Amino acid sequence: MKPRTRPLFIVVFLKELRETLRDRRALSLLLVFVLMYPLMVGGILNQQINRATASDKEGIELTVIGALHAPTLMAQLKQRNVNVTDAPPMPEEDITALLRAQRTAAVLRLGNSYGSDYRDMRPARIELWFDSATDNGRRVRDIEDVLRAYGNTIAGARLLAHGVSPATLVPIQVQRYDTGTSASRSASVIGTMLGMFFIPAFFFALSPAVDSTAGERERRSMEVLLAQPARTIDLVAGKWFAASAVALVGLVVELCMAHGVLKWLPLEEIGMSWRLTWSDLVLVCLVSVSLPLFAAALEIALAINAKTFKEAQTTASFAMIIPMVPVIVVPMLDLATQLWMYLVPLLAHQTLLRELAKGQAVGPLPFLLTFGSSLLAALACVAFTNWRMKSERYMMGV
Repeated sequence: MKPRTRPLFIVVFLKELRETLRDRRALSLLLVFVLMYPLMVGGILNQQINRATASDKEGIELTVIGALHAPTLMAQLKQRNVNVTDAPPMPEEDITALLRAQRTAAVLRLGNSYGSDYRDMRPARIELWFDSATDNGRRVRDIEDVLRAYGNTIAGARLLAHGVSPATLVPIQVQRYDTGTSASRSASVIGTMLGMFFIPAFFFALSPAVDSTAGERERRSMEVLLAQPARTIDLVAGKWFAASAVALVGLVVELCMAHGVLKWLPLEEIGMSWRLTWSDLVLVCLVSVSLPLFAAALEIALAINAKTFKEAQTTASFAMIIPMVPVIVVPMLDLATQLWMYLVPLLAHQTLLRELAKGQAVGPLPFLLTFGSSLLAALACVAFTNWRMKSERYMMGV
């Protein structure tokens, strides 16, 4: 009875995987991309949260010139958590320099005629100086809201003094109802960021895919491999699965880290939320199995045509830009989710994750299309690589 032997593609798979795990450069690259994208997205969102909540925690810094002319206004500003700093009269150049230094969110200047204009019921002029090039936009809007409310209060009191109801100035009343949920808002805002979680799959597979093809051609070890009694499809499949396994592990770990970061961030502070559950994440990871398969197959198909490791790495790096284009362009166009989006690799995964993050029910068809589109593209690349490797004359022509 003959002893059972492993399939040849399993032998090639284990051999390539063992060599990849020995490559510290590939493992370092894997670790960098696993950590980089979740921490990058988390850092961007955390900065937005800190910026949005800074005024609530620390108050809004406001410099006022001529504060003595409007004590009631100063009191209302302080009640709205605005830190009023009284300043002497200063020229426009000094105001501009003060705002550019970002020591204050805005400068409020009241002229000497403010008090007399107010008593005579003439429009009292208030100058609001701010720098739109800074990130104080929300603070300036809060100050404008206080000024607007202060003006409405004065107008209402004057109308009542003349026996006129303030409601006369409001002939219609608009009641706003926002049907958007915090989850849908967050998915729309960070829609482009979600695609960044899947892009590293191409970087994870790059080093093992290029090294096992163009690298072996350059080192002349491909000749020894082709001389073995093995079918080319076994050789291709072994290399393909080895590169895909590395990319899959990196992608799953990265998705789990990104999910943990988004769950930990207080997105409610900026009117958003992350409603993706761990069970949803498991489904996303299962569907995403086809993406590393496609990434590895594409890079192997490109690298098999290169004669040196450097040439293959350059070609594959440029080719990775193509699937990234829809991921960046489609969210910028603000298109409604359509079925064709699930037929484009990488864009399909981004769209699926965005819909799940919105908390909406997603049927089985988007999952099948997302998985199948990348898998079909991967099989096409594998078929091309197999056809190339069958030509020994081409493979030996370094």
